[in-house]
Amino acid sequence: MGENVAPSPQQGRGRKRKKPPRRKNAAPKAAKLQQASAEGAARAHTSNTPPKPANGFGPADNAAVRRNWLDRTAYAALDLGTNNCRLLIARAGGDDFTVVDAFSRVVRLGEGLTATGRMSDEAMDRAVEALSVCAEKLKKRNVVLARSVATEACRQAVNGAQFIERVKRETGIHLDIISPQEEARLAVMGCHALLEQGTGPALIFDIGGGSTELVLVSTSGLVPEILDWVSVPWGVVSLTESERAEAETPEQLNAIYAAMRAKVMASFAEFAARLPEDGGDRRLLGTSGTVTTLASVYLKLNSYDRRAVDGLYLPTAAMREISRELARRDIDGRAEFPTIGHERADLVVAGCAILEAIFDIWPGERLGVADRGIREGILRALMASDAKRRNRRN
Repeated sequence: MGENVAPSPQQGRGRKRKKPPRRKNAAPKAAKLQQASAEGAARAHTSNTPPKPANGFGPADNAAVRRNWLDRTAYAALDLGTNNCRLLIARAGGDDFTVVDAFSRVVRLGEGLTATGRMSDEAMDRAVEALSVCAEKLKKRNVVLARSVATEACRQAVNGAQFIERVKRETGIHLDIISPQEEARLAVMGCHALLEQGTGPALIFDIGGGSTELVLVSTSGLVPEILDWVSVPWGVVSLTESERAEAETPEQLNAIYAAMRAKVMASFAEFAARLPEDGGDRRLLGTSGTVTTLASVYLKLNSYDRRAVDGLYLPTAAMREISRELARRDIDGRAEFPTIGHERADLVVAGCAILEAIFDIWPGERLGVADRGIREGILRALMASDAKRRNRRN
């Protein structure tokens, strides 16, 4: 592909628009976050111009007021996936950012989508309820730029557009349905800093609820360059629903797991044929609930701890062993692991099947685990865009 993952310049910045007349029953305050194009950030409900100092203040005071305002400003990234709704609000700080608020909830928006082609009323209700919580959080923070994205469930569902309109009407949040390519780029931007040093290209992947993205990157430059990528319509929700069957015996469980792996391998075949035979160190980095959950099982954690998991590197052989152990168990047996529980027990085996298929086509010895991804990629793009705009004004 030859695509650089550094944030691309945003279009239409710095242009003031006339405010629409106030109406009764107006949308919530979060609606004032005007979304930008698919490449860029949303305009904020808060002006990008810092408050003017009181009369009599000199240039030094102006600078102090501006610094104080910038220190208090925040950026928001919202990712509505097939399985989860996640929000991250952060403030810029040097080359990194500091998280000031976060929210995550399992909404299973894509539940039943594989069979019907539609998002169910119950699934949409769950998502809207979670997004209403996000809207309240956006109101409470000094957010200057925000971007809210939706992925595979909204891309596939025949009622995706109607759902987007309902979300905007009821919560004020405008969801941007991004392409698989944009989803892959944002995931790489959000987690590539965790890649190990090594020779040859690296494979970064994101196992979602409704799709999985694989991205082959070169790390020879200052920022990774995307060499090739693929998005397949198998995630933990869609793959689980494709193999719905009553399974009680070990033979039945093994048969379902084998069928899942075969489906995923078939969808990877074209991309796998393009992968270089000489892969160098064959570095692997995964960002998803599957890899973070399996990492927590490997560490034998009683409760999930992001600090212990994010940035961890594990032997792929150990991850294969855990995957096969989970696949041999029924749903109650999987739920016995504290960091899986009943909430994830029905979906984790599909994630294991996808993970093993990735190991099959890119047999690295170690797997990097990233508890970061699309939201962090959005935040970095927003902050870079805002910094460029401010620098042009100075």
